[in-house]
Amino acid sequence: MREERRVRYDEDDVRVRPTRRGSRPRTKERPRHGDAVAAMVVAVDRGRCTCLVGADAPGDADGGPHLVTAMRARELGRTGVVVGDRVGLVGDTSGRPDTLARVVRIEERRTVLRRTADDTDPVERVVVANADQLVVVAAVADPEPRSRLVDRCLVAAYVAGMTPLLCLTKGDLRPAEEVLSTWAPLGLEAVVTSRGPDGLRGLDDVRARLHGRTSVLVGHSGVGKSTLVNALVPQADRATGHVNAVTGRGRHTSTSMAALALPDGGWVVDTPGIRSFGLAHVDPEAVLHAFPDLAGGEDGCPRGCTHDEPECALDDWVAQGRAGAAGPARLTSFRRLLTVLRGEGGD
Repeated sequence: MREERRVRYDEDDVRVRPTRRGSRPRTKERPRHGDAVAAMVVAVDRGRCTCLVGADAPGDADGGPHLVTAMRARELGRTGVVVGDRVGLVGDTSGRPDTLARVVRIEERRTVLRRTADDTDPVERVVVANADQLVVVAAVADPEPRSRLVDRCLVAAYVAGMTPLLCLTKGDLRPAEEVLSTWAPLGLEAVVTSRGPDGLRGLDDVRARLHGRTSVLVGHSGVGKSTLVNALVPQADRATGHVNAVTGRGRHTSTSMAALALPDGGWVVDTPGIRSFGLAHVDPEAVLHAFPDLAGGEDGCPRGCTHDEPECALDDWVAQGRAGAAGPARLTSFRRLLTVLRGEGGD
């Protein structure tokens, strides 16, 4: 009888069919893109970014400041690109028609202005990056100023580390002092424009506050924001078509967001009219830190203090004069913003 042999197999007996893809393992290392071209995002529309190349270095290899259309690279993952971002571009950065570059890097943002759809929406939306100033545009009349919306914008500005500025329009319809008194306790800086036979009045004050800064204009529809932008950026015509972010010429619809170069230096970011400014992402403690004259009194507060209860130590802090002469008004303003943050009283 034939004896059967027991065969033992090892790794050398394994045969792997070669594939067309090859067997080279994937690596987690990503290209560094050391040759990426620096740019600023001036508009984002349906996934395509309009970027300004050479703004800080006239006479670059591609012929000085010019616009480049780019797409976000896959390696950025879910990181979104927003107006105001400083980015790195690779690919065709010439800006010629029918060319496309890739956004491969987003530089660290100095400031980030965020909002949510409402106070219950957990999804944060980045409005703009690297802005210095939030200009809240409101009309003194027609339509009536919505103080709650202004307050919400102020909270967002304080939390983002941006300087707030109130710009009242249509000052010819009503004395601006009646409206400004609402925010007097906050020490909020303000400018006023009015319509006249020779155009908008008060523009010199507005230009002085915007000069050399990146400012974001926010306001609800009908307050005259587009009219203000058109006056600041000659021939911008934000109401009806496309604008060239380099020269300010052309047309652009008011339903989009765009960064426009001011003739005397600086940038103004025009945003579509908003109906609400959700603050679901804001921690009340962050609001207190925006009031450094009051923040020192927090140490004496009981655990879990909401800063509007009888045991709150901020009252004693202010009563002792440790927040300065404006302490009582500042504490009232702080608690007013907390009320807005909690969604009490609506917009």
